[in-house]
Amino acid sequence: MELLELQRMIRESLEDSLPDEYWVRAEIASVQVRTNGHCYLELSQSGDRGVVAKARAVIWRSQYLPLAHYFREATGSELKAGIGIMVRASVSYSELYGLSLVISEIEPQFTMGEAELMRRRTIEKLTEKGKMDLQKELALPPLPYRLAVISAPDAAGYGDFCRHLRENEYGFVFHVDLFEATMQGDKAPASIVDAIGRIEDACAEGEEPYDAVLIMRGGGSPLDLVCFDDYSLCLAIADCPLPVFTAIGHDRDFHVADMVACDYVKTPTAMADLFIDAFAAEDERLSGFGTRLKLAFSSRLSAMELGLDRLRARMLQAAAGKLMLQENRLGRLEERLKAADPRSVLARGYTLAVGTDGVVRKSAKAFREGDRLDLMFPDGVLRCLVEGKS
Repeated sequence: MELLELQRMIRESLEDSLPDEYWVRAEIASVQVRTNGHCYLELSQSGDRGVVAKARAVIWRSQYLPLAHYFREATGSELKAGIGIMVRASVSYSELYGLSLVISEIEPQFTMGEAELMRRRTIEKLTEKGKMDLQKELALPPLPYRLAVISAPDAAGYGDFCRHLRENEYGFVFHVDLFEATMQGDKAPASIVDAIGRIEDACAEGEEPYDAVLIMRGGGSPLDLVCFDDYSLCLAIADCPLPVFTAIGHDRDFHVADMVACDYVKTPTAMADLFIDAFAAEDERLSGFGTRLKLAFSSRLSAMELGLDRLRARMLQAAAGKLMLQENRLGRLEERLKAADPRSVLARGYTLAVGTDGVVRKSAKAFREGDRLDLMFPDGVLRCLVEGKS
């Protein structure tokens, strides 16, 4: 029997035993659109030991454009390697090219369902291990200055982030190091996990540690971003000893990587604002300290001035009281002096006998015959000689 005859027998047997179309679940291993408009795919199925089945498939030109458009509208993504699909296909056998599947329909909801199933499994496994909230226990320092960014180097989002950070209105300066990684497709999780490991190694080698790890990727289709629901990637984020922040996709996108991160924002520009705002808040807080110190100093100075005014008033009051007391004492002394003044005594009709020594004699016994004395009257003094006593 010749080979061609055997191949014809195989083809006829397959056509007889598999005459209908069948819904088949598989993963796209490779895809190629030829210049003639036909789309050739390699489909595969994986098991615990790796790939367990492979088959070639084709979408003829007449079917490819409407099917590709339908799939793109439903999923936001092109047909590409690494995604799971469900197709309606018939079995075809060519004597020259062998077995292939001819695809006539594609069910995009299956692809989306596979992505959602992976997402749920990731959440369940992380929850079982107590990993979902580990990053929430970490916090940024007041001034997060050293930033480790995981991104593709030519990504527009990374450029927007750096430009917005550099051109902030306050003039704050940040230190940014890029750790390159693949940010979409089936290789992205391992690449991003490797970048996280390189950041941790850099901190462990004695270099100044980073204040935060930033994972950023601009917009994309849901299937482009499905890698951010990968379990190994989300586990690496949860276990990272540094605060991890994510900026992935659009406002409508929310991935498990966002859920396990310390915090997330929607765009790389918003990520830059997050760190600029942290510096601005600290700057405002320090300015507030200065203002409060000035107010406290001013209040203290006012209190001291008020205390000095009160002390001055009390001192003046005490001095005035003491002066009045002294004036009263002086008045009483003056009255006493006036009362003791001989002139006051003489004014009341008395006379004073004063010896030649100028001392007042209060008794006649103080004089002898022949002594001289002065008799003082209010209007004059008589000089006298004692001739005798009686």
